[in-house]
Amino acid sequence: MKTAPIIGAVTALLIAGAAHAAAPVGVTLSEPWFRLITPAIPAAGYFTLSNTTANAQTLVSASSPACGSLMLHRSVVKNGAEEMVMVPTVPVPAHGQLKFAPGGYHLMCMSPKAAMRPGESVPVTLRFEGGAALDASFPVRNATGK
Repeated sequence: MKTAPIIGAVTALLIAGAAHAAAPVGVTLSEPWFRLITPAIPAAGYFTLSNTTANAQTLVSASSPACGSLMLHRSVVKNGAEEMVMVPTVPVPAHGQLKFAPGGYHLMCMSPKAAMRPGESVPVTLRFEGGAALDASFPVRNATGK
């Protein structure tokens, strides 16, 4: 009986499954989109996360092959001026929603790649504390949001 190939195949499936863990139960994403002004500057990503569970969830990172890097950001007002700051995590409240929208939380796509262009959609993976992940397709819109 040859078990080495079977063990190797099972190990590969387990590793692949860990890389694409399911979203946290009760967490959904809606209204995803990116605003691309020009490929020379970062694109901003927006969406809404809904959490129907009794426990808060924590978003810890995001990634997309359409971005050189994809970071969690928040717009804040400091000394009367609005600026964007990178945040390490974003809490999604129990039985609540969290909107990523202009003027607040958003994804910052540094070095947008060729796939990031209005009229197309790009894949994004959101990762949560505990290893769960949520995959979504984000339509790309122009500077006016259309």
